[in-house]
Amino acid sequence: MHYLKSKSIFIASLFSVMMLFACYTSHSGSGETKKDLSGQGKNEILLRVLMQGLNSAHFQPEKLDDNFSKKVYGLYLKRLDFNKKFLLQTDIDKLQKYQTKIDDHVQNGSYEFLDASTRIFNVRSKESQEIYKDILAKPFDFNTEESTELDPEKLKFPKDKAEQREAWRKYLKYQTLVQMAELIEMQEKAQAKKDNKTPAKTNTELEAEARKKVLKTYDDMYRRISQFDRNDSVSAYINAIANAYDPHTEYFPPKDKASFDIAMTGRLEGIGATLSERDGYIKVAEIVPGSASYRQGELKAGDIILKVAQGNEEPVSVEGMRLDNAVQLVRGKKGTEVRLTVKKPDASVKVISIIRDIVIIEETYAQSALINAEKPVGYIKLPGFYADFDNKGGRNSADDVRKEVEKLKKQNIQGLILDLRNNGGGSLQDAVQMAGLFFERGPVVQVETSGSAPTILEDRDPQVQFDGPLVIMVNQFSASASEILAAAMQDYKRGVVVGSANTFGKGTVQQVFNLDNVVPSEFNAIKPLGSLKLTTQKFYRVNGGATQLRGVAPDILLPDMYTYLEQGEKDQDFPLPWDEIKPASFKLWKDQPNIAKLKANSTSRVAGNANFKMVTEIAQRMKQQSDNTNRSLKLTTFMAENKKSKEDAKRYEEVEKGNKPLNIASLKVDTDKIGADTVKQNINTKFIKNLSKDIYLSEATNIIKDQWAGAKAVK
Repeated sequence: MHYLKSKSIFIASLFSVMMLFACYTSHSGSGETKKDLSGQGKNEILLRVLMQGLNSAHFQPEKLDDNFSKKVYGLYLKRLDFNKKFLLQTDIDKLQKYQTKIDDHVQNGSYEFLDASTRIFNVRSKESQEIYKDILAKPFDFNTEESTELDPEKLKFPKDKAEQREAWRKYLKYQTLVQMAELIEMQEKAQAKKDNKTPAKTNTELEAEARKKVLKTYDDMYRRISQFDRNDSVSAYINAIANAYDPHTEYFPPKDKASFDIAMTGRLEGIGATLSERDGYIKVAEIVPGSASYRQGELKAGDIILKVAQGNEEPVSVEGMRLDNAVQLVRGKKGTEVRLTVKKPDASVKVISIIRDIVIIEETYAQSALINAEKPVGYIKLPGFYADFDNKGGRNSADDVRKEVEKLKKQNIQGLILDLRNNGGGSLQDAVQMAGLFFERGPVVQVETSGSAPTILEDRDPQVQFDGPLVIMVNQFSASASEILAAAMQDYKRGVVVGSANTFGKGTVQQVFNLDNVVPSEFNAIKPLGSLKLTTQKFYRVNGGATQLRGVAPDILLPDMYTYLEQGEKDQDFPLPWDEIKPASFKLWKDQPNIAKLKANSTSRVAGNANFKMVTEIAQRMKQQSDNTNRSLKLTTFMAENKKSKEDAKRYEEVEKGNKPLNIASLKVDTDKIGADTVKQNINTKFIKNLSKDIYLSEATNIIKDQWAGAKAVK
């Protein structure tokens, strides 16, 4: 109902603004030049249409004032020159006059700020092209003690051309140092394997080879820059405007169908990841369950892709590359190798090899296993809240979880662990139905559309599928529907939420509007216009608090490698704020877990656990690495830092090896179903093996055991 209402408001608003344009053009008669609807005329109309839609149908419309103007101004300049290597401070001073005028421009369909900044950028781009070529023509001295700052947020625009050239010199020296370090490591590995096919090279030769690689990278980058046209600039500017409302409101320009689908879904054939482009970087937003990346295990949400290589071919830098072009490099046929050079959240750089493959459907569905403790404990992994939206006989996650619970109950389980780690969400209705499996009827989530009273979505089935001790496992990548389910279990005091961090904090709903479908036929001459993804609704817990921004805080917090690295909705530009509404009326669970006692016991165990101690040490080290964005340009220092990072990564691998394995097994009904299918047998074996080494699952099992002990004490 609320989806339809926001859509009708959007269409009505756009129709009214288009009628104004229709009147404007129809009154241009003889003796006057009728306004040209192509080129700049089309872009003026596009901007006005989008602004009307944004301000009438967005969940929280922006007030078009100087503050809004400053947001757009800062965001666009940040994306235009994210590394502060093109524009000078004098250029910024010239553009400063537009800082409080953009609100007036967008209401008039004007691109004055875009045009002014584009003219300056084009001049500086040509100048910097000569700078990088000149610098890379000469060898670097890696024996001198100097450093360079890598965090753009800590950099300032150069005050003059001399300062700009020095910034380029250090940055190019760093890029060459990274390449040289890779070449040295490859040579050392070859020598260790006594591979004499490739002759050893001196550092002078390796430096020249590394510099040549960097030159090619920047030649490619400038070739891409030269291919940017007016439409690319307009799209980037409009997206800065849209993202000033919130990070999930976006404009998608008209392109061919394949590129459009990539932009809308980000799903990549071959490796199975959702990518986004922000501030000149290609970032991993989500790993698709059952995909090649999911099974390989090293690529994570939050990673930044720096380079892409096909097998053993030379890597191609994707820095500053458009998303659809980067996608073409990553995609490929099943069975082929792609090597991704990624920057991790702690600023370390790693090369990840992935063999492209199709998504294994079974791994996208709910899976269960039996933990053999003093009493049997059930385990269910849910990768996503999938649903058969088209009613074509497909599977729904709520039904599947219900079936897994029934299978586990036949094993006489005395506790259940529902694993929502890395679950990016999906079907809201399935989250509501799934919550109802664990308590009697009642509200699960409140959904608010701007200007309307919240709608309460509730489970109306009084049957309780499982009433024993329940643990919900989450992490910082548990989002959307995952947060709703975890929040409901927490608010009802039905289960214990256990995790390594607050969940992601995305508590908003988006809809996609094809602008061609809402603009009258009188304007067919200016179509296609593209599409607008618009934030139209917001989620609230039954206790009244939003899941937006704050996510769900675990009842029991466990150490994690990324504990001290901030990731989530709060780390994006201009997220919608947290707020709260009136709580819904709901009845607390009858057998509430003693959270304080469970937390005290868990804290005591974790403090004495060598594996968790090591995780904490590594997390602190990663935080230091992340904060220390000033990198040495001396080869020996740089290599030592790289070696330390790799040693830390190995130490984390040792954590799993040192953990006492859980006694966990597949259900007989599942192994019977797999039968002699060796592919499915291997997948299942890996699934169980990984769970048996999972220190977080071990602690979740201990928390279930504590609830048994608590129940005995009460009796």
